[in-house]
Amino acid sequence: MSRFIPPLLGVVLALLALWYAAVVPMNVQETLTRAERAEIPVTPATAVERRDTGTWALVFGNLGALGESWSLDRPRLPAPHQVVAELYDSTVTEELTGRRGLVRSGSLSNRGLLYHAIVTLNATFVGFLIGTGLGIVLAIGIVHSRVMDMSVMPWAIVSQTIPIVALAPMIIVVLYSIGIQGLLPKAVISAYLSFFPVVVGMVKGLRSPDGMQMDLMRTYNAPTRDVLTKLRLPASVPYLFASLKIAIAASLVGAIVGELPVQKGGLGARMLAGSYYGQTAQIWAALLMAAGLAAVLVWAIGAVERRTLVRMGMSR
Repeated sequence: MSRFIPPLLGVVLALLALWYAAVVPMNVQETLTRAERAEIPVTPATAVERRDTGTWALVFGNLGALGESWSLDRPRLPAPHQVVAELYDSTVTEELTGRRGLVRSGSLSNRGLLYHAIVTLNATFVGFLIGTGLGIVLAIGIVHSRVMDMSVMPWAIVSQTIPIVALAPMIIVVLYSIGIQGLLPKAVISAYLSFFPVVVGMVKGLRSPDGMQMDLMRTYNAPTRDVLTKLRLPASVPYLFASLKIAIAASLVGAIVGELPVQKGGLGARMLAGSYYGQTAQIWAALLMAAGLAAVLVWAIGAVERRTLVRMGMSR
């Protein structure tokens, strides 16, 4: 494990350096405006002229006036330390000292990221379970039925070509019109994104036994149910876990997208609120929280995979 730390650390440092460097051109207009108000000479001298000037020309023409690029209140691109500070304030500080925080109220603050992360995770887990169950059932049907293979599989592929951002509001409106709201619409969107990787992986796994193994089962005159439970399903376990890692991340994305039209809590609603009020650091903090959750979820499935394969004798 230790041999992976230096290259990983190198990549992280390189990304941080690029991030800090990108902050300057992204925020140069606002930085020069603030410098002008502080009576610092800038080129061009007026905001109208700067608006028509190229970004890099502004940067290289005002190198001595860019000191506030990394500390703006409402930057286009916040610096990494600003995002970390927002992440800390909206998790630790909010829960420890906030009026609605965990210490003072006994429950998570609806202004904190932890509360919104739990809202998103609830929809993620429900959608993941629905999508996984549906994907496994469809895969079994596709493997055992030529009709389903020719009819269902093409539609499953076509379904993933529809942009989820366009489809999510339609799903929420339709479900709301029949009295279904809250967690379930977001879970449906998560299931929509997560079932496809499971279908593809399980179909590949269920068809992975070679001809000799299938011939042996026919020699034993094994019924279809035994072929499925004793040969196909065990052989598909590695493929299933590979699909589940993709599905859980897709489910998280689906939950976040489903929260954008609803705006009743969750990381998606948090990002949207940040865009409304120009709080880009809040948006980036929610993005980092989502990325962290995805990493933890994928790691958890990987841990279950390792233990399962060891128990089945497929790994050491």
